[in-house]
Amino acid sequence: MATASECEAAVQSVVVRLSELDPDLRRRYIVDRTVSCRISDLGVTWSGRLCDDGIRDLSDSGDSRAQVRLTVDSDDLLAIIDGRLPVPTAFAIGRLRVQANPLDLLKLRTLL
Repeated sequence: MATASECEAAVQSVVVRLSELDPDLRRRYIVDRTVSCRISDLGVTWSGRLCDDGIRDLSDSGDSRAQVRLTVDSDDLLAIIDGRLPVPTAFAIGRLRVQANPLDLLKLRTLL
């Protein structure tokens, strides 16, 4: 099991990656939504706001009302971020759970 600090570093790396994307690509595919990522085996949730600039206001306050909610265990989160576990595979085999509007998922899948 990965630690909370390792998971936080992984989540922060996603924030950096999104900020480094081409601004036109972000504007085309990112929808302004609140997001949360719950690490089920650690009981920790990070939340923020996904927008044209990337992810803003990231905190570990855990917004249970987020419009896009991801749930994953710590080891799978690190594997997804490191590229060892592709997002579509993790989703298909149930290691990554996503609760979101289907139209949002269609737009966001381009970035995954």
